[in-house]
Amino acid sequence: MQSRKQLTLALDTSASPLLIAVQAGEKHYFRRRKGIKQERLLFPTVHEVLKVAGAGLTDVKRVFIVRGPGRFTGIRIALTFASMLRYLNGATVRGATLFELLRYQAEHSRRYQAWKKQYPQGRLAVVLHAFREEYFLQFFEGETVFPAQWLSREELIAQCAEVSTALFVVGSGKEGETLHDLLGERYTLADERDNKVRPETLLALADHDELEKNALEPLYLKPARFELVTPR
Repeated sequence: MQSRKQLTLALDTSASPLLIAVQAGEKHYFRRRKGIKQERLLFPTVHEVLKVAGAGLTDVKRVFIVRGPGRFTGIRIALTFASMLRYLNGATVRGATLFELLRYQAEHSRRYQAWKKQYPQGRLAVVLHAFREEYFLQFFEGETVFPAQWLSREELIAQCAEVSTALFVVGSGKEGETLHDLLGERYTLADERDNKVRPETLLALADHDELEKNALEPLYLKPARFELVTPR
């Protein structure tokens, strides 16, 4: 196999589908695999992508993972896998939450940038389906990052309605559906392509040095029936 000194392996195991991305030089390779058993899909998919890239696990020098929120087992296998490569290869490990990933995609979109010019004091919300009628939510406003939450459907709608500034929303509902049916037309919604993590986003954020800090710290959220944090 051809050695790649700076080969980057990025993965999102937080939910289905499993997403694997590899950067070898200027070339990118991607794979998605549906199924909730990421612990069974991870190694075969990683080996498949690396083989196409003409590389192996020993060539991986940088790893990027999604720290959560999502399926507990999925998050744990990403942390374990990254820790293994850091120990065996001396690989650099970087990580971000799904909230940070979708915020990045939204803020680099034309729709958001046009909206931000019109509403410079506006707030961005990342919404993701969690379980049944419950959702993950996190607000961002300039440099202010509000606490991530796991809310019921009613609590989510109420939280968004309480925001006094204009609101730009990125994310998805059940089965990856858009948020239009959930939130209506009251807020500006992101373009469809920005509502799910793209492989190129994983690789782009793998270049961010600041994401090395706390890269192996998982984000686990408690269900709505256990906690409710209201941003002010």
